[in-house]
Amino acid sequence: MSAHDNHPEGVAHHFESASQQFDSGKLGIWTFLLTEVLFFSALFVAYTMYRNNYPEVFQFASQYLDTNLGALNTLVLLLSSFTIAWGVRNAMLGETKKLTINLIITLVCAAGFMMIKAEEYGHKFHEGTLWGGHEHSIFKLDANDVDPHMAEHSLAFNNPDGEFTAAVKDLDPEFRQKLGIFFGIYFCLTGLHGIHVLIGMILLSWLLIRNLRGEFGPKNFAAVDFIALYWHLVDLIWIFLFPLLYLIS
Repeated sequence: MSAHDNHPEGVAHHFESASQQFDSGKLGIWTFLLTEVLFFSALFVAYTMYRNNYPEVFQFASQYLDTNLGALNTLVLLLSSFTIAWGVRNAMLGETKKLTINLIITLVCAAGFMMIKAEEYGHKFHEGTLWGGHEHSIFKLDANDVDPHMAEHSLAFNNPDGEFTAAVKDLDPEFRQKLGIFFGIYFCLTGLHGIHVLIGMILLSWLLIRNLRGEFGPKNFAAVDFIALYWHLVDLIWIFLFPLLYLIS
């Protein structure tokens, strides 16, 4: 009988045991998550620099964000963190049906997060509260350069008695232009985070399919554990983004 015939079931040929395979995978996922932390850290440094340089701009611009939607998204992701953590426990105990339920709930939460974010983005594009370089942005140095349709229909641009403290068109031109910096950072940070949420949804769907095939159990739950770690990082990043962007004022 060859050494290959004695190889443990479910263990890749280049590993000697299931525990070695799991430990190697754990090291790999933590290394990957570290690179993600470094990636977002650079963006947070950029945020800090701009906020220190333009504190009054960030305080004013944050009023254009919907705190209620941001808080709702925070609660949704916190719930998803709980269900995916519970799902890891289910996988370890071989509770296939419970794991299926928790994966579905986590997926629904992720989809809900993206739907709420899409609603928020839609409002921003409708109002023209976009980064300065966008053709439909209302944060132009010269108010006459604002798209005529936006200039006519955007409450943020025209209405000083509405939701915001002043009509954008009446602001100092340089201050108005700097508001676009805030929204450039906002769309960059939340957009990249949203991409990570979408990737997480793909991975969660993959787990769900595998679980429906009965592939997870006490001896094979590593994939659930590793993807759960990724999902926790995605949630943690949002926990930082919410106060940094929405709660400035």
